[in-house]
Amino acid sequence: MNQEHKGFIPLSITEFNTLTQLLSKLLSTQHPPLIIPGEAILGIEAVAAGIAAPGRTILNVVTGPYGSLFGEWLKRGGATVVEVKVSFDEVVTAEKVASAIEQFKPCAISFVQAEVVTGGSNPAQAIFKLAQDNNLITVTDSVSAVGGETLLVDEWEVDFAVMGAQKALSGPNGVSAVSISPRGWDFLASNPEAPRNSILSLLDLRPSSGGAAPLRVPPNIPTLEARALISALTQIEEEGLEQVIKRHERTAASAIAGIQALGLTPWQKDSSHYSTLTTTVRIAGEQKLLIDQPIGIVAPGDGELFGQLLRINHFGAKASRQSVEEAVTTLAQLLHQEPDHAITAVRLAWGE
Repeated sequence: MNQEHKGFIPLSITEFNTLTQLLSKLLSTQHPPLIIPGEAILGIEAVAAGIAAPGRTILNVVTGPYGSLFGEWLKRGGATVVEVKVSFDEVVTAEKVASAIEQFKPCAISFVQAEVVTGGSNPAQAIFKLAQDNNLITVTDSVSAVGGETLLVDEWEVDFAVMGAQKALSGPNGVSAVSISPRGWDFLASNPEAPRNSILSLLDLRPSSGGAAPLRVPPNIPTLEARALISALTQIEEEGLEQVIKRHERTAASAIAGIQALGLTPWQKDSSHYSTLTTTVRIAGEQKLLIDQPIGIVAPGDGELFGQLLRINHFGAKASRQSVEEAVTTLAQLLHQEPDHAITAVRLAWGE
């Protein structure tokens, strides 16, 4: 057998530069984001470890399980953590954030932009404006939001933004990114407790201060995942980010119309802050909706939310009318209803 063995081809510097350029454009920043060699939870924990230190007071907004987890990591690093926490069927208001800033005088604020677990979307732009007015370092877990919601990193003066690829971007979950502003780098460097020589060390990944392009690909970049992310981001470019976001918005509106036609109630109380990525359904004692395993894109609530809500995960490639119709049909079957009237509501909301 004389079959030529081509072997594994490492990621080229051209591919790496393409990836960072696509990420910079996606996040609307002139500062190339760091590529994180793993699922986005690694980047989130690395940010927490890098900014937490004794003597630092950080305001942490908790509107879901991931906000709670981030707060625990901040405390582990010795920071004084002040929580603004609301019920998980709500999102935070700018007024609550402003009041906490005035009372506790933090040096930084952290929050989750889009809560796919609870189906809520926090008022990101208003929070960033409050942070600007009070000269606070800003941290956003935008893992799910990017591609489904607007995030203008430079314009909104976001210091740390963690993004994933497996939600609205329809990309891989084995690689992610953290956008860090120059001020964010200074905040990291001024922390003597920030990890070094560790998988959690962001400072060890810091690019050259002159902004020169790297001469080689960082050795920790997962090659196959990086190529898959380039492919996903290229498809976003071709569709247009604005259109991708609009597609998610249209899908969410259709899902809400469909579940309401079935007599179901959204889990989130404020209709102006529904997530564009997931629609959550309040179970409210409806035993027929208690499922243990996902059925298509309909899934049970995670952790403490199990038995309280169902999620319709209409993000990424599933941000489509067809996916919503299939989900609404599933819910109708669980309720022993005919789905036709709900399908009609979905199509009307979609615009057909």
